[in-house]
Amino acid sequence: MAVTSAQIYGWLERYAGIVAEQKQYLTGLDAAIGDGDHGINMDRGFQTVLVKLAPVRDKDVGTLLKTTGMALVGSVGGAGGPLYGTFFLRAGAALDGKTEVSDRDLVGALEAGLKGVVERGKANPNDKTMVDALTPAVEQAKQALANGAPLEQALTAAADAAEKGMKATIPLKALKGRASYLGDRSIGHQDPGATSSYLMLRALSDSLATLPQRATTTTTTT
Repeated sequence: MAVTSAQIYGWLERYAGIVAEQKQYLTGLDAAIGDGDHGINMDRGFQTVLVKLAPVRDKDVGTLLKTTGMALVGSVGGAGGPLYGTFFLRAGAALDGKTEVSDRDLVGALEAGLKGVVERGKANPNDKTMVDALTPAVEQAKQALANGAPLEQALTAAADAAEKGMKATIPLKALKGRASYLGDRSIGHQDPGATSSYLMLRALSDSLATLPQRATTTTTTT
């Protein structure tokens, strides 16, 4: 299926709403192992995103994503701004000028975003970061498309993989960021960045398919 600029805007708008709904949950996760402001920061960032997107919402997909990235870099504190900003800037660069994108183009943009996050944050899988949700998600999406699955199924599989990756951060010891200062005390806590990344990918999946909004119910029970 061809994904349009309007659908990408719908994803970003949906994710902004989910972040607003889940900001206290995300902040609670961050309070256990970080600065205790991840949800608040992400909500502020995506409210800024909505403002910045309003005058360009009819532009190409690359512009929407790059505008999102710049808004996040300028409004989200801590590591979240640079990392999420880089994700969207790299994804946008991969889709620059396109008003419609193919299945492979969209998954390729997600992969470009992940590579940007890895380069910016110097994180690897199992370091207890957002990479632990994004990496299996991208891998699953690529595999699903290679096996002939339609984009909707590939993105659902990606979101499911992100959810598993998110939950798999609980027994890990943090090796990056402020959480790493806690050493073994970080074990037993779900990573907030992996959680917000899962929410982002579930929002993408749900925005492109006639599925119930699972993101707002799944995370609050973990």
